[in-house]
Amino acid sequence: MLCCPVTPHKLSPVQPAFTKGAKYENKLQLRSVRCGGLADFIGGDLIKPDLGRWLEDVEKHKALAVYSPHEGGYEGRYLTRLRYQGYVFLDLSARGLGDPETTLTKIHPVCPVYPHLGRQPIARWYFPPEVDYRLNLLPPEAKGLVVWIIEAKVLSKAELQFLALLPSLRPKVRVIAECGNWRKFIWKPLNEIAGLSPAEELQASTQQA
Repeated sequence: MLCCPVTPHKLSPVQPAFTKGAKYENKLQLRSVRCGGLADFIGGDLIKPDLGRWLEDVEKHKALAVYSPHEGGYEGRYLTRLRYQGYVFLDLSARGLGDPETTLTKIHPVCPVYPHLGRQPIARWYFPPEVDYRLNLLPPEAKGLVVWIIEAKVLSKAELQFLALLPSLRPKVRVIAECGNWRKFIWKPLNEIAGLSPAEELQASTQQA
């Protein structure tokens, strides 16, 4: 059996991370961060005094188009304020809404989705109107029903016009439609976004009366 002698390696001294000298001279660079205001520390959505204007516009226009930042989360503050006022919420996605008028105010058919197991019978189920069904279930102390629709940017102009007219057809209903994104949370009357004229709004309210 051969034994090879092991020669210990000569360890080099550890060089310090910061060495002095002309070559390794480290200069301390001072960087200053300039804040535009208190919103950079707390968050722009937490200190904006616009909740009163938000509630006033909801009661005045009854249907609003909202635009929130891409990161999300800002709309919850405004939703919670409406909930404190006594509103009950119906959250819907515009991508699976179908025809808004049929889904929200009429008895509408729905084809059930079966698992892929070969031939399946063609069936059709009928559901009650989403808005009328929720209105009948409102507690006595509730102020009204808020239909909050996400991804409303995929809806057509005619569909947005119906949503803008829905509070005229159902007076206890308020509509909030997320129609896009912006740098901060803003809102506009939905009838302006949908291009609805005041004459059409008056005609819808007259038909309801």
